[in-house]
Amino acid sequence: MRFLFTCGGTAGHINPALAVAGRLRELLPDCEILFLGAEGKMEMELVPREGYEIRPLKITNLSRERSLQGLEHNLRTLKNVLVSNREARRIIREFKPDAVLGTGGYVCYPVLRSAARLGIPTAVHESNAVPGLTTKMLAKHVDRVLTGFEESRQYYPHPERVVPVGTPVRGAFAGYDKRRAKAELGLPEELPLVVSVWGSLGAGHMNEILTQMLPLMEGQRDFRLIHSAGSRYYAGLTEKLAEAGTDPARCGAEVREYIYDMPRVMAAADLILCRAGASTLAELSYMGMPAILVPSPNVTNNHQEKNARVLEKAGGAKVFLEGEFDAGTLLNEVRALLSDREGLEQMSQAMRSLAVPGSTEKICRIVLDLAEK
Repeated sequence: MRFLFTCGGTAGHINPALAVAGRLRELLPDCEILFLGAEGKMEMELVPREGYEIRPLKITNLSRERSLQGLEHNLRTLKNVLVSNREARRIIREFKPDAVLGTGGYVCYPVLRSAARLGIPTAVHESNAVPGLTTKMLAKHVDRVLTGFEESRQYYPHPERVVPVGTPVRGAFAGYDKRRAKAELGLPEELPLVVSVWGSLGAGHMNEILTQMLPLMEGQRDFRLIHSAGSRYYAGLTEKLAEAGTDPARCGAEVREYIYDMPRVMAAADLILCRAGASTLAELSYMGMPAILVPSPNVTNNHQEKNARVLEKAGGAKVFLEGEFDAGTLLNEVRALLSDREGLEQMSQAMRSLAVPGSTEKICRIVLDLAEK
């Protein structure tokens, strides 16, 4: 069998596709898998790292800015959609997939729309409770809409096509325990590890908070910190730290551009500081990982805060909103949580209770059923 995947823009769209592709490869070792992604975006780096071929399509987002610049941008996007539609059809005819799965990002539209027009079975997965623009546009064309939440069904015009399945997590997350992960990372087993990660591209506000927090940690030996600045902000952050004379090593910290080995790093962690995208939350709940969540304010219908409040209500996470805290407040909260080992374990259990088991298996079965039909 042949399976075509399309995803793009952020790790939250890419990782679910990689999880399903990995499981299909285990179930059908002889199957052929091809990815289509957006030219110049991070899927063009992450997908090949997992051993899959990916081909680029020239696609850009829609601007909501009401200005001449916004209009010009959207005209370019329209042109790119027309070009990418033709290229997607050419690749689909050449590859001849038995089924096509999209897991988010603007690139999904030309690929899934073209596949549907060619009569190939299609499915789109939406991790967030509130569907994004691309998923809404595709809902009336694809054979199945797969959702992370049961309550998402109400947002779609054809509820009979909607199947709640949760959000898949890569199999690599099951491959580590804390001791092994810390040993491979060269971290002392007795010291807690805090991981700070703000999306694959990074977050300007949270990088600023970490820039202010690191000097407050000078000389501390209470915990270790791994901070992922994101590709958009890494150079600027390291430059600011150097100008201020702040050496992360003296603060018990390591600053990375991106955490490529997230399954290992998360397994080693005791506390995660992060956004509240659905894919990230699925990984946290799967690992039973306590978290301080700072939802992104720049998302459709404020869906990240809605996601985060579910975990907060269950007792698995603390939620801070941007603008409501500073570096000192965040550091004090981190220290308070780490000092309460019993409370941290209760958060871990609460987080684990929210995991949706078997999401990857459910999606694989749906994709295989579509392909067989």
